[in-house]
Amino acid sequence: MRLSCFALAAPLWAHAVSMSTGELRVDGPLATYELRIPMYEVAPLPDPPALIDHIRFAGARRTSAKCRQDEGTYVCVADYEFPGLIDRVDVECTFFQITVPNHVHLLRVVQGPNSDQAVFDQSFPREVVRFLPPSRMETLAREFGGGIWRALVSPAALFLLILIFAGRSGRESALLVVMYLAGEWIMRPIAPRIPWPLSPRFIEAAMALTVAYLALEILTLPDAGKRWIVVFVLGLFHGLYFAAFPAGYLAGAALMQAAVLAILITLALKFAQPAMRRAGAGVLLAAGVVWFAVRLIRPI
Repeated sequence: MRLSCFALAAPLWAHAVSMSTGELRVDGPLATYELRIPMYEVAPLPDPPALIDHIRFAGARRTSAKCRQDEGTYVCVADYEFPGLIDRVDVECTFFQITVPNHVHLLRVVQGPNSDQAVFDQSFPREVVRFLPPSRMETLAREFGGGIWRALVSPAALFLLILIFAGRSGRESALLVVMYLAGEWIMRPIAPRIPWPLSPRFIEAAMALTVAYLALEILTLPDAGKRWIVVFVLGLFHGLYFAAFPAGYLAGAALMQAAVLAILITLALKFAQPAMRRAGAGVLLAAGVVWFAVRLIRPI
């Protein structure tokens, strides 16, 4: 079967990213921060309580901190004191330095009826959160921008390139794009229900393997039918990467992917010959295999 090789990748399936959540509750000049992170993320750390040192709220003085295990979740609670009343706070979060480089922290801040949220990772370690309700446009712009950036710096970018060579007509290319994006979106409600706490460090390796697989099919089965089914299934893998993010992130990533693919596929259909398609697939096969191997040798 075309997709039988993905059975070999079953041990690599994982949550979309290494992830933690936090909430900062502000009452006057005082604030309490609670961090929640799965125990399997904390187990390899030599000093788990040091996690709390990797999030900083500008101007705040930490007055206490304690951590505990709670039914498979590591919970840290810290109290802070600001010099006065605040309506915004600069936050720096570097959990990726102590966990894994692809760690993502979702922070929610609350002050009375007002709240805001921010997402932190290696690319965006600093954000300003405001205790005034952000406008809908501000929220959408922030989430769209984050989703676009994540799509550009992940193996999803390689998959966009291989899709250029997968379609043999304008109609088929359009169908492949739709099925790829559909796979990403359908995985969003499924991912949180996956019962196995599989290691997140292999997710990029699995995504790179999807690139290599589709490139191999283009080279060995150039006239294969129903390629849209394969692309849909591979899109499910990529959906794991974005599933933990707010819907705006996935919308931003999908919008960027659709726009880029529309341009690139139009150019490919106009100028690329079969030989060029084979050459492009060969290069991306090598890139996917190398990315896969590097992620196995060097945990991310």
